Amino acid sequence: MFQDEAAFRFVGGRVSVDFTATRGLRWRDRGVERIPAPADLARWFVEAGLTDLTVPVSASALRNARELREALYRLMRGRVRGEPLDGESIDLVNRWAAKAPPATRLTADGSATRLVAPTADGLLALVARDGVDLLGASRANRLRECSSDTCTLLYLDTSRAGSRRWCAMEACGSRDKMARYRRRAAD
Repeated sequence: MFQDEAAFRFVGGRVSVDFTATRGLRWRDRGVERIPAPADLARWFVEAGLTDLTVPVSASALRNARELREALYRLMRGRVRGEPLDGESIDLVNRWAAKAPPATRLTADGSATRLVAPTADGLLALVARDGVDLLGASRANRLRECSSDTCTLLYLDTSRAGSRRWCAMEACGSRDKMARYRRRAAD
């Protein structure tokens, strides 16, 4: 499933969790930056389903997005590990969540809404609000970090028993099961 390390990951279960996955393999010295350029962030907005329009993204907006991403990651990972939440990260996420999101409107079929003139800042505000909604609710107790030794992705465990171990069975779960099989076969 994850052939290309730089490809976007959408296994988190929430847009804010998926946004933290725009930086991967955090255990490496620098990790993998999946939004290295403004155009990549614009592409992520589309692939994440936040808009179907290509939104202009400046270098400054990209820096802001990365700061928001890292603040969300620190808060979510802190919840996973039962650590006190970082005050500076809370302040940053709250500032973004307080910004105006893109306006919506009803479509002709009467059932769907479309974003009207979305901006990078407005879309980041949506991501921050999703993070606040998740972290401020009991669902935050279902945040998990992938059990794979080679993965640092976070995800929302929506399994009935709350016992999901990997970000994606098709990737990390399969690799883990194969490694255990090989160890047993070698014994």
